[in-house]
Amino acid sequence: MTTVLDMAKITSKGQITIPVSIRKAIGVHEGDKVLFVQENDGTISLRSSNLEAFHKAQLAFDGAAQEAGINDLDDVVDLIRDMRADKSHESKTPCE
Repeated sequence: MTTVLDMAKITSKGQITIPVSIRKAIGVHEGDKVLFVQENDGTISLRSSNLEAFHKAQLAFDGAAQEAGINDLDDVVDLIRDMRADKSHESKTPCE
């Protein structure tokens, strides 16, 4: 289902003002950059470049958890406990 959220007018210089409701919805502020992305069906989406960068970072780590043997929340909790125990042990080791 398609929902029209707002409308903007193109100026003689080809510029548009992104309505406040849209800026809030995608989390952009003055000075931020936005991306115009053409979807597979031909539609154009407006996205925050900050969110896109975060998404690319997520994709870079895709599969890393499974490779490290982390498959569920219990594995994450165990890993954090182990790291905290190691850190606690390091801080109690006397300096030479």
